[in-house]
Amino acid sequence: MSIESASLLKPPAIRAGAGLSIVAPASSAQLERVEKGVAALRELGFTPALGRNTLHRGPLYFAGTPEQRLTDLHAAFANESTAAVMCLRGGYGSNYILDGLDLNLIRKHPKVFFAYSDLTGVQLCLLDELCIPAFHGPMAAADFYLADGVHMASFHAAISGAPYQVGAAEGLRLLKPGIASGTLYGGCLSILVSLLGTAWEPRTEGKLLFIEDVGTKPYQVDRMLWQLRLAGKLEGVRGIIFGEMLECVSAGAAPDLLDRAILNALDGFQGPIAIGLRSGHVSRQNVTLTFGVEAKLTAGEQTELQILEAAVQG
Repeated sequence: MSIESASLLKPPAIRAGAGLSIVAPASSAQLERVEKGVAALRELGFTPALGRNTLHRGPLYFAGTPEQRLTDLHAAFANESTAAVMCLRGGYGSNYILDGLDLNLIRKHPKVFFAYSDLTGVQLCLLDELCIPAFHGPMAAADFYLADGVHMASFHAAISGAPYQVGAAEGLRLLKPGIASGTLYGGCLSILVSLLGTAWEPRTEGKLLFIEDVGTKPYQVDRMLWQLRLAGKLEGVRGIIFGEMLECVSAGAAPDLLDRAILNALDGFQGPIAIGLRSGHVSRQNVTLTFGVEAKLTAGEQTELQILEAAVQG
């Protein structure tokens, strides 16, 4: 089932005072960051509750075994007293739970699900298989614990269903001019590439593609873009928006090396290309993007991304 062939299963909009389930489907988080993030969410009027296994540390770098992490995630979606599910952080490990996701349970209880980074695979699985929009945005112990970690305007617009747009103030700038509309889709570049050849291979055709990463050198970004291209994943893509690409530099290289590497790897791509949007791995004010809804990219003298469709109902 494709997004185009079915109506989106939009979760209910989030109201003031809503319950919020916090889970850790990948790596563990520092307790101090968890406490600060939970406090910040309470100050915003939410009622956050941690899953039973959320504070687990180990085995290795995981926040519990795959079974423990799945138990918390399923319980969060099934919990009638919470309106949204938010991850603590990404890190690594959600690939271990992909084949254990109870899609029937989640389909019966669609909720706003905030995540990014390593959770890209889980978010796109729910979007591609269940048509539940993905909320690519701030997480409790990755962004909310920071005084300036969350872009509040997009966060509130996304959970309430209000239309919104982001542009230069959120870091977005031109790489290749043009205008394109389509279904917004994407996530962390490293994860998108790691999903190739699996049952959860990203379905990018016809999409407006958002790509971001952190700490990858320009040649590595080039290599991953080439892999997507050679895998046919850029065929039919209408436009591409890159994130802030935090720390994606090479020591001693020209500051525009990443821009040039991207344009070189995407030589011949027909759609518009923009870069710099602070969503995902960012230096500050993490912007919420809603994947699965219609959006419009205008790349030119004024470069902006418009979210044209609500990802929630009611």
